[in-house]
Amino acid sequence: MSIYCAIFDRWLGAAKADHFGAHRLEVPRATRQGLRDVEHEVNRLRHALNYRERSVFKLIAAEVVTRDSSTWWRTVAINRGRRDGVETDVPVVTDEGLVGKTTTVSDSVSVVLLVSDENCKVAASVEGSREQGIASGERVTAGLNPLLNLNFLSKQANLKPGQKVYTSGMGGVFPSGLLVGVVKTFRVRELDGQAQLTPAVDLSHLEDVFVVTDRK
Repeated sequence: MSIYCAIFDRWLGAAKADHFGAHRLEVPRATRQGLRDVEHEVNRLRHALNYRERSVFKLIAAEVVTRDSSTWWRTVAINRGRRDGVETDVPVVTDEGLVGKTTTVSDSVSVVLLVSDENCKVAASVEGSREQGIASGERVTAGLNPLLNLNFLSKQANLKPGQKVYTSGMGGVFPSGLLVGVVKTFRVRELDGQAQLTPAVDLSHLEDVFVVTDRK
């Protein structure tokens, strides 16, 4: 809960600055911008906290602390590790959906393999159909927003743009019901059908995430 206390302290300090500045002709521009930034952070973290409270999963709150430009769509590091109860090969999410899974876990830091990486394989099912497949990322450069590929669908799947894709629970790593992405396109290949998905989570702006430890 320390991240929420830190944000509250920042909000309180900015609020005091605004109060004393009200006795002047104009609150300094930097102070006004600071208040807007802190208000945004408070709202974002309140939203995340509400998600943790209503989630069917037990969650550990974490922050993204390191992200290398050379592996931008592959991995991030978070500030929670073994001593916080984090294990390897457990899902990482936001209130929007699936982010990825933990790989390397130390005492205080964990590396998260993002769903946009081609090595992150997710068993998934398509809303409103009996179709199931394996979702994974595709190689992209750092400047492009990634898409996911959902492979091994039937040729008759004929999925439509906007259909949601969730984890199916097969494979043991990802529990069922986590939103993976939304269908963008569908095509028939020689041996199967393939859908391209827009990831559920905006992976370009990851800040606060949750590590899934169990169901409540």
